Amino acid sequence: MQRDVIMPALGMAQDTGKITSWLKAAGDAVAPGDPLFEVETDKATMEVEAQIGGFLTNVTAAAGDDVPVGNVIALISETAGETAVSVATSPAANEPTDSPDDSQLPDGTNIIMPVLGMAQDSGKLVSWNKALGDEVAADDVLFEVETDKSTMEVPAGADGYLAAIMADAGEDVPTGQTIAIITANKPDQTFSQSATKADAPTPAAPAPKAVAPIQAAAISVPTVPRNDGRILASPKARRLALAAGLDLARLVSAGHPQPYHAADIDVLRNLPTEGSNAVNSSVASRQITARVPSAGTDDFIAWMLEDAGITVAPSALWASFASGALRATNLDITDLNVQIAPLNGDATTRLNPDQSRLSNQIETTDTPNLILRDLTDSHITGLNLGPADAPTITIARDGDTLCLSLDFTANQLDDAAAIALITGFATRLADPLYHLL
Repeated sequence: MQRDVIMPALGMAQDTGKITSWLKAAGDAVAPGDPLFEVETDKATMEVEAQIGGFLTNVTAAAGDDVPVGNVIALISETAGETAVSVATSPAANEPTDSPDDSQLPDGTNIIMPVLGMAQDSGKLVSWNKALGDEVAADDVLFEVETDKSTMEVPAGADGYLAAIMADAGEDVPTGQTIAIITANKPDQTFSQSATKADAPTPAAPAPKAVAPIQAAAISVPTVPRNDGRILASPKARRLALAAGLDLARLVSAGHPQPYHAADIDVLRNLPTEGSNAVNSSVASRQITARVPSAGTDDFIAWMLEDAGITVAPSALWASFASGALRATNLDITDLNVQIAPLNGDATTRLNPDQSRLSNQIETTDTPNLILRDLTDSHITGLNLGPADAPTITIARDGDTLCLSLDFTANQLDDAAAIALITGFATRLADPLYHLL
């Protein structure tokens, strides 16, 4: 069986990627996780890893080539001598897709199903975060895509108005297929269609003007930047350095050339010790951020007051949702203590708030398993004070958006549990009634 090696989308408004070098040669054996090639983005040089084992064959792009996102640039085959009948570009670029008559569509920027992984040929559209006709900014979250590991938020990538939606929530859409159109001016008419609508096949839409990257989870690695503020290193090199408690800035100080790759970690390990420059991986702070519309919680609290005459404090709702999200990451947990820490005022800790009434949560003096830092009454929209005694979710408000950040250490949560926690919390905030009922 052969597997396509494609040019992935790694950055904002990226429709091509420049191959800086191949790290494997045609015919070489590769294992899952082996770096195959390097791609240059506007901010860094990134390694792209093999998703399956086999042999690298049918290499069609050379170092220095600019390759459109989604194009096939090689194959991973079962044998070194295996060849393909043809090496095509991305499926979305060559295969016919169901699309409406061009005369029905508004003129604007095409938004496609992005390529988020090398082995990905389709993405499941989980939800739309904007409605037809809504005004959007380039950084606004437009929709969510489900991959094999998590749910990712995708920003609009262009300013304007959402004039056409061409895929429904829940549908699996081929990568590269147009799923929306953003127009510069407010449209007189909007267009909506399912991605699976059975129309006669027509040629695929033109290449998009902007391909937006994921913005959901970003795990920060503590390093000391160079004079220009940048340390260029592959994700794998950063992971290995963090796991070993090593500081990549020491390579910069030693004059070791950038960008840094996995092999450079051995050089870093063998550098002479200079005081205590190493980062303790068990206590190094990591951070994941997310943004969610505040309308879900605001509307729910207003509904409870108007229809039921019950006043619900936002902190009670947050404690309930955070506790439920944390419990979902470890079903063996019995009691959960969640501390509410306002910017001004005394902190209180609540026992199992996800199992109590919102208006009658039980306070406790026991050590908290999770801390909620409330900044919604201030102008602060983000905060990172380093490691705390427990994982800490900070909640801030930016207009009609809640800004969330989870700070944690490796000995508090592993990466998968941390991503699940912040994703579960954000999902509950977006639709409180669904999760409470």
